[in-house]
Order: sequence, then structure tokens, then C-alpha cells
Amino acid sequence: MGRSAYHLRAPSRRFKPVVSLDRPLTEHDAVLFIDRKARRYLKQLRPGQKIIIRGEISSEELYGLPEGSRVKLSSGETFLVLRPTYADLIPHLPRAAQVIYPKDTGPLLIWGDVYPGATVIEGGVGAGAFTIALLRAVGPQGRVISYEVREDFARRARRNVADFLGPAPQWELKIRDLYEGFDEIGVDRLFIDLPEPARALEVVARALRPGGVFVAYVPTAIQLKETVEALQQRSDFAEIESFEVMLRNWQVKGMSVRPFHRMVAHSAFIIVARRLAGSVQPIAQNLRGGTEIAGDK
Repeated sequence: MGRSAYHLRAPSRRFKPVVSLDRPLTEHDAVLFIDRKARRYLKQLRPGQKIIIRGEISSEELYGLPEGSRVKLSSGETFLVLRPTYADLIPHLPRAAQVIYPKDTGPLLIWGDVYPGATVIEGGVGAGAFTIALLRAVGPQGRVISYEVREDFARRARRNVADFLGPAPQWELKIRDLYEGFDEIGVDRLFIDLPEPARALEVVARALRPGGVFVAYVPTAIQLKETVEALQQRSDFAEIESFEVMLRNWQVKGMSVRPFHRMVAHSAFIIVARRLAGSVQPIAQNLRGGTEIAGDK
């Protein structure tokens, strides 16, 4: 790829962009149908088409209903209808690449300290799931710049953002190998979801402002080790930490209060570091309990 940015044309939308959620259901909305066993079915209200699960109902019959209504299909079975939350949406998001799941999205945003108005670079866009979370977090006054080397991934991400978030003028998507460098400098936060974050640290350091937060998302312990050690060897990053997030649901039903037999355990490691000012030496941890400036005797 050359260094010039290539911008994808926005595709036609399938789901109506949600400007305000405080409104009745209408055409092109994404809707969850939830049965009495809490099974979820993500559907779209398409004009002239029927929703088919176990029985059927026309999309038009749901127009004008408030969220939280119950509807009866032709089979007589009743379903609760709600718009999907972010956590509901992501597992069903159309994709060609693995997405960052909700259990990791929250910690990524919090430890990455994404705030309204921030300028954020995202390296590796995948299906656009985390892009949607970033755009919601920075708000209309912020800015998100995504770098993706694969045009098919970028195309899908562009479509998903348009379909499930709506217009996002604060978002720019560039088809570029980020290892060649970023166009931007002085950004507030930088996230990478790629196989070799250690290779990108030089270009990451050039793009981040002093005090900026760098976050890497890697699935294997080998990638964790390589990335953390590469950060530790540099003088322009400090406050390095790494962790994983595990999620265990509980069943509360009468006298049965117990964890589910299955849980969402390891998905990936999250690595966080802070960019230092060029003229400041890193503070090294003193194993005797204090801290010392690197190089001090």
C-alpha cells in the first residue's frame, strides 16, 4: 500500500441510523426478540417483510410500538421486543474478523481513559465493533482515526458503523499499513489490535502526545511477553500494566443461586502504557519498595 489515504465510499444502509432512542420502533430498526427462555433473536424491521422465528409477524405490526412491548407471533408464542444494547449487538455483528467482545470493551475504554472530545487512533478496525464504542465515547466533539490494511475488513466496518451507529462525521478510516507510520501527531489515545504491537512502538511514540495512553489488545501469552518487554526496553513509555478480563454469570432462580457452569474466560490480554515527555527519564520500580529515576546510582 502507498502512504496516501484511501477513503471508502459509504455503502447503502440496511439499519436506520439511531439519532434518538427515545422513540417508538420504526422501519429499518434493529430489534431483539426475546422468548420466555431468554433466547435472543436479532432481526430487522424491513418494510413489506415478515419476522420469522417460530411463527411470524409482519414488520409493519411493530411500527409505533414502544420498546419493552410484548408481541404475539402467528404461532401464539409471545416475545419481548427491545432495541439491542451494545452488549447485545456485538456478538451478532456481521463480520469477517473476530470482534472485541463487550467484556473487554469496557476495560479498554476505562483503562485507555477515552473521554468526550479526545482524539483517538485505532490500529486494526476488524468488523468495527470497537470503532462504534470509541465513537460513542469521544462524542461529536472528538475524533477517531482508524487504520486498516485490508480493504474487505474496512468495507465491512464502514457498513457496520453506518448501519448500527449512523452518521459519524468524527470518524476517518484509512486503508494503510500502520507499521509504515501514522499521519497524525499529538493524539490523546492510541489502540492497537494487531498481531505484532511491538513492531509498532516507534510509530506509536511519534503519534502520541506526552501523557497519552497506549493500549494493545493481544490474544496470546507470547504476544503479551513480546509487547511488554519491548515497552520496558524503551525510555519513552512507563506505567506499563497488563491484565485479562473474565466474566462469570450467575443464575438466581428461587433457592438456586449459583454460577453458570460455563463462563467467558480468556479472550485476550490488555496492555496499557503511558507516553513520556521526551526530556523526562522513566521512573523505574525499586524492588526494595520505592522508586528511582532510571540511571540514578
